[in-house]
Amino acid sequence: MTTIAKLIAVTMDCAEPKRLADFYSQITGLPVQYAEDEYAGIGDDTTAVYFQRVPDWKAPSWPGADKQFHLDFRVPDVARAVEEYVALGATKPEFQPGDWVVLADPEGHLFCVCPERS
Repeated sequence: MTTIAKLIAVTMDCAEPKRLADFYSQITGLPVQYAEDEYAGIGDDTTAVYFQRVPDWKAPSWPGADKQFHLDFRVPDVARAVEEYVALGATKPEFQPGDWVVLADPEGHLFCVCPERS
């Protein structure tokens, strides 16, 4: 029988950990738990996202084959959330594939803003 592991966090490579911790804290409501130049994190008792500095980090292209992962966020009003997230530093790529909106965070990591389920 395989030992079951509990996922405790996701860690994202980036150039500016504190900047991304602040950005994602604002869009998720998760508090910044740790913020240093090399490493930062947001989270609560069930969810954590960490950001680690990687020299020469480069954002993936969109659309493109170099994208390794993305985050999905469900919101009550997609248009309003997109407007707010862009005001916080996200960008909206021209190519949009569906009923959700693809954005890039201030360092270019892709994330989707999804409508609530009916």
